[in-house]
Amino acid sequence: MLSNFTIEKLLVLVPVVLIAITFHELAHGWIAYRLGDPTPKIQGRLTLNPINHLDPLGALLLLVAGFGWAKPVEVNPYYFKVNRRQGMMYVALAGPLANILVAFIGALLFNTFRTFGGLVPVFLSYIVLINIYLAAFNLLPVPPLDGSKILAGLLPRSSLHIIYSLEGYGPLILMLLIITGFTRYIILPIAEILLSIVWGLASFLVF
Repeated sequence: MLSNFTIEKLLVLVPVVLIAITFHELAHGWIAYRLGDPTPKIQGRLTLNPINHLDPLGALLLLVAGFGWAKPVEVNPYYFKVNRRQGMMYVALAGPLANILVAFIGALLFNTFRTFGGLVPVFLSYIVLINIYLAAFNLLPVPPLDGSKILAGLLPRSSLHIIYSLEGYGPLILMLLIITGFTRYIILPIAEILLSIVWGLASFLVF
């Protein structure tokens, strides 16, 4: 997705990536904490400091390919005040939803300030793109991505073995999808739908 790097583009993309992964992981931790798990707070993950959430490889992929990941928030569902499987679904869903919300705010600001010169419109357009692609990537139902936990929360208990049987092979499957480029064929349709919703709603609200 992103090529022909320039200093100007890097100056825009680095803060955009840090914003995207920070809000994604903070949302995971905050929901887990609200459900009763103190682990994210104890480990310092309820913060807007991007260093606490940074995974170097995942951040690099976000810069180069438009999708990637951050350092996962550790969660202990045995602390949850709700059903553990549903709780994990809520925690998993929080990350992509946070990115979609950040993208929507970016789209609103872009429509407001698009006549400005300089890097402001570029920065805001990348805020939308990177956050949407991060959300779409994490919605893939492949362990350990959020989509697998969301699916586990939706499936009947009798079908959970399908998800659990993939957990040991999930990272390998994911790397194969990335290396072969097949991930794009899955992510792009999801991202296009999300982008059309975000841009459409933002355009409707900003005259």
